[in-house]
This record gives sequence, C-alpha cells and structure tokens, in this order.
Amino acid sequence: MKYFNLHTHQFTNQPDVLELVNQYPQEFDASIPFYSIGIHPLYIDENRLESDFKILDEKLALPECLALGECGLDKRSETPFELQLSVFERQLALAEKYQKPVVIHCVASFQELIEIKKRLKVSVPMLVHGFSKKVELAKQLIDNGFYLSFGKNLLRSRSVGTELESVFKSIPNDRFLLETDMVEEGIQDVYALAAKYKELGLNELQEIVNRNYNQVFDFRL
Repeated sequence: MKYFNLHTHQFTNQPDVLELVNQYPQEFDASIPFYSIGIHPLYIDENRLESDFKILDEKLALPECLALGECGLDKRSETPFELQLSVFERQLALAEKYQKPVVIHCVASFQELIEIKKRLKVSVPMLVHGFSKKVELAKQLIDNGFYLSFGKNLLRSRSVGTELESVFKSIPNDRFLLETDMVEEGIQDVYALAAKYKELGLNELQEIVNRNYNQVFDFRL
C-alpha cells in the first residue's frame, strides 16, 4: 500500500490508494470496497435511529467495514447535546462489540470526548479526524490514547500561516494518519506536504503511515 486515506467522502478507485470511504446508514453504497459507517452528530434523526442502528450492526460485522464513523460530538450542531452523547455512546458500544476502530468528528467537545473514553474504558483505537487545534490539546489527546488525522487544514496551512505545521511536527510518528476529507486535492498531496513538514522522504513517510495503519486496524493481533 503506497497511500492510505483515513477519511474521504469520495471513492476514487486508485490502485495504489486504500481509501476508507465515509458512509452513512441511509445512504449506503455497497459498491465501495472499504468504508467506515456511522451516525454523524449533525445528521441524527430520532425518527430513524433504530433503523440506522440496525444498519450499523449489520455492516460493522462485515470485513470490508474497517471502522465505525464518522461519529462524535459537535456543540455547534443544532442537535441537542444530550442526544448526541446518547447516540455516540451507543455507537461506541457497537465498536467494542465488533472490535472496530472509531473515526471521530469532534467540535468544541474534546473534554467530553476524553471523559467518555475513560468512563466507558473504550479499548478500540479512537481517531480524531481533521485535527486543526493547538499543540496542548494534541498532546492531551495523545496522552489519553487517541490518534490524530490530518488533511484539509494541513493543506490550508501552506498559505494561511497557521500554527498547524508546528503542531503536526510535534505529533509522535506513531500517532498520526492522513486524510483528504472533502478537499479536491488527492491524498498524494497530503503525503507530500506531511513529508516536507516532518523532514522525511516520501518513502519514509509511507512506511510510518503503513505501520500506523497496521497498528490501528490490526490491533487485535
């Protein structure tokens, strides 16, 4: 595997890229070879929750479903936060049942996220996708066992002069993955920039990400 894309909303079917395509229960596409599936906090619909959870239960049992997600917490969402908490914790129980990693969407809810991981004693890997916060929060998350994934905001850091370059440099090499999310650029662009920021050759970076992929997705071995 030359490239692994932890989180994308578009399947590009490139032979040298393993894409973890984000899927939602009510919009499931069976033609996608590898995917994550979850109930996003912005799209919780109480009228179809039981139907959504039935689909999650079915799909998480399949080998082509590599992870649960994206799911999580978002205080900027109009969805009541207590409902978000309930749905998120119920999804984490499914991740534990099927021993699948969790791809997390988190907005302004990181302390709650850490508390939930501790309280529920979540054993599966938990990955915060699209990380764009400060180094102090990155360290706190890593110290609590999370992985961080970088993509869209890392690419944007090239032109807007954010602190994210230094944050990414500070991340231990065994705790990060890379993604495109919904940007037009390919995962190859993310890898190239990540290698530049880490002052590594592309092959070295590919080896690091491959090791992290194996650690996260083969953690049961």
